[in-house]
Amino acid sequence: MAARNTARKRAFQILFEGDQRGAEVLTVLADWVRLSRADTRQPPVSEYTMELVEGYAEHAKRIDELIAQYSVGWTLDRMPVVDRNILRLGAYELIWVDATPDAVVLDEMVQLAKEFSTDESPSFVNGLLGRLKELKPSLRRDEV
Repeated sequence: MAARNTARKRAFQILFEGDQRGAEVLTVLADWVRLSRADTRQPPVSEYTMELVEGYAEHAKRIDELIAQYSVGWTLDRMPVVDRNILRLGAYELIWVDATPDAVVLDEMVQLAKEFSTDESPSFVNGLLGRLKELKPSLRRDEV
């Protein structure tokens, strides 16, 4: 599972970079892949990282709607950029990736928040993703 952990971390970094640069995440992903192929000192971008980023990109609008709807007291643009992108990645994997157990997704995203964000972020991430987990059956039904 260490490979999946690394894949999630890289996917988060790609989403974060896209958000910071105002660039499409698929463009950032292509840049990372190109760089890893051109420079042997750069780690390769795994298939799972690509799946996560591409999956997020496919559902980005709906994911942002869900985060905005269920985050109490925070608008998407006021949220710390790290938290926003951890939530985006977590929401995608939680709702659309059936192969990953929900508890694993929550744990991995909380760990990313502990590593990259503020002291309050892990509980915020856990709470919001926990709420999405509870609503998961209806959220998938609501998607058109």
